[in-house]
Amino acid sequence: MFNKAILMGRLTRDPEQSTSPSGVVVTRFTLAIDRRFQRQGEERQTDFLNIVAFNKTAEFVKKYFIKGQLALVSGSIQTRSWDGPDGQKRYATDIIAEEVNFVGSKKDNPQGGAEQTGSAKATDEFMPVDDDDKLPW
Repeated sequence: MFNKAILMGRLTRDPEQSTSPSGVVVTRFTLAIDRRFQRQGEERQTDFLNIVAFNKTAEFVKKYFIKGQLALVSGSIQTRSWDGPDGQKRYATDIIAEEVNFVGSKKDNPQGGAEQTGSAKATDEFMPVDDDDKLPW
């Protein structure tokens, strides 16, 4: 089986972070992604996809991403279900982020600043370096 999603879009709001009862850091955000094609005479359609990141990736997203920023997310698609208050089955589909990357230059970044490079993987720890003398090469 294969379940992989690779998405690029803009954050619709600042990421929201919480901690689960078991101590897992969770960050949620939504990406707005324009569809590739549009019908003649109509506006381009946009999909709004819910993204969930955990642990170090969640901390990275919360610290470095804001509303309007362009992001590249890779992960898996997950569907969950529950019974609603009216007894009807409810469903939601989320993208579970395994890796989140900066995309673009400072003009694409609502915060301004230098060109953005960097990423966080579910198993990596991102650590910004302010001084090139601290780099090992």
